[in-house]
Amino acid sequence: MKQNKVLSMIGLATKARKTVSGEFSVEKAVKGKKAHLVIVADDASDNTKKKFRNMCEFYQVPICFHGNKEELGHAMGKEQRSSMAVLDEGFANAVKQKLKLESEGIEWQK
Repeated sequence: MKQNKVLSMIGLATKARKTVSGEFSVEKAVKGKKAHLVIVADDASDNTKKKFRNMCEFYQVPICFHGNKEELGHAMGKEQRSSMAVLDEGFANAVKQKLKLESEGIEWQK
């Protein structure tokens, strides 16, 4: 049930045009210092997880691994998504708060 709150918050951020998804767009947002939070699907490839983990560590962007590709995509009103970035600090903080409420099973890295 709490997971629905996280996905709903992602949906609101997407409707407000404060998210980007897809490997290239997320990478561009992180490197351009526009991303306030990166979410990578648990079922993304190991290579994708490592790439974003290293990138976010270097650029000091919070990252978490949550949900699966289908859930992330559905929350954004799109097809499957392995990665997404939240571009608004307020939405990023709200998503982080919702994620921390259901923190078991979620891998965080700052």
